[in-house]
Amino acid sequence: MTSDNTTKEAVRDVADSPVRSVRANAEPQGQQRPQKKLLWALGAVVLCVAGIVFLGIRSRVAAESRLKNATNQAATPVVQVIYPQPGAPTQEIVLPGSTQAFIDTPIYARTNGYLKRWYFDIGARVKQGQLLAEIETPEIDQQLEQARSDFETAEANLQLAKTTADRWQFLVKSGSVSKQETDQAVSNLAGMKAAADASAANVRRLEQLQSFERIYAPFDGVVTQRNTDVGDLIDAGASAQPQQLFHMAAIHDLRVYVPVPEVYAPAARVGASADLTLDEYPGETFRGKLVRTSNSIDASSRTLLVEVDVENPAGKLLPGAYVFVHLKVPIEARSVTIPSSALLFRREGLQVGLVRNGQADLVPVKIGRDYGSTVEIVSGLQASDQVILDPADSLVSGARVEVGQQSAQGVGQ
Repeated sequence: MTSDNTTKEAVRDVADSPVRSVRANAEPQGQQRPQKKLLWALGAVVLCVAGIVFLGIRSRVAAESRLKNATNQAATPVVQVIYPQPGAPTQEIVLPGSTQAFIDTPIYARTNGYLKRWYFDIGARVKQGQLLAEIETPEIDQQLEQARSDFETAEANLQLAKTTADRWQFLVKSGSVSKQETDQAVSNLAGMKAAADASAANVRRLEQLQSFERIYAPFDGVVTQRNTDVGDLIDAGASAQPQQLFHMAAIHDLRVYVPVPEVYAPAARVGASADLTLDEYPGETFRGKLVRTSNSIDASSRTLLVEVDVENPAGKLLPGAYVFVHLKVPIEARSVTIPSSALLFRREGLQVGLVRNGQADLVPVKIGRDYGSTVEIVSGLQASDQVILDPADSLVSGARVEVGQQSAQGVGQ
């Protein structure tokens, strides 16, 4: 019985083993499906949370970046720029000047007396040697008569001394007179000769003074002043300030002294042509020539003084007239023009602000001519530079700047 039971159980176990195996295999597969779904759900939740966090962080970073950019843009000044106007090679410079007479001199009296007569008034054109006026000199006339009388006396004494000396020199040979007496006679002759020479010199001096009674024109010119009249007392040299009788000017040629800026000094060459224009003669040009320079730069004005001579045969140009002198300059001298508002006056000197690579750059410049609203820059700028208009006083090199959209493309554009 026992063995039968054991056999039956063994058969039952063998029969039930596939069923248990199938059940054992079936139960884990059914349990794994909910776990996978749960894992997928958790992964999706994690991804959603991560995406939300990422998007949030990204939006905050983008907002901070936009805020930073906006702050930087607000802090970066917006400037208007222009491009310097390139000028053609400068052909000439125009400088102010004033005409002067080629010879300009006052005429004084050299002798004392009274004005007897004058012959020419202001504006009169006179030739060299023409008589301008006469002076009465009664004192000089009397002194001259006395001097001539003294000279005649000295001449008579000289003749007597000469005769005596000759006689004594003849007698001393025969021993009729002593040697001492002969030497005394010869010495007396020498003294009389000296006295006669002195009297003659005094006569010549007074004759020269008397010749100054007549005042003659020293050169061809125009009488520009007459400061005396008939009967005036002429006191020549007796006072510290002698009286000027006439003033004459030679205007057949005129001189014009012009201060040339240092930057154009090399163009001021002796022999160069120079044209003159005047407001009172519009459209008319007077030809001149640069004849000399001072060969020295004036330290106070930084200019070179030059003299231009111009012929004036018709007398149209008058001394003292304000003229414009046109001087030729070398073809190599090139420049650009910018508005005056672009200049910066700093301790380092005259500067201009440029925009380079989004930053301000202050460069030194040198001015040629000042036209008022614009200035000529002869060094420091090129036509391709972006020049800042109306720069702030606080502008420094290296500061970031932004170029405005309405910047001009050139001077006056």
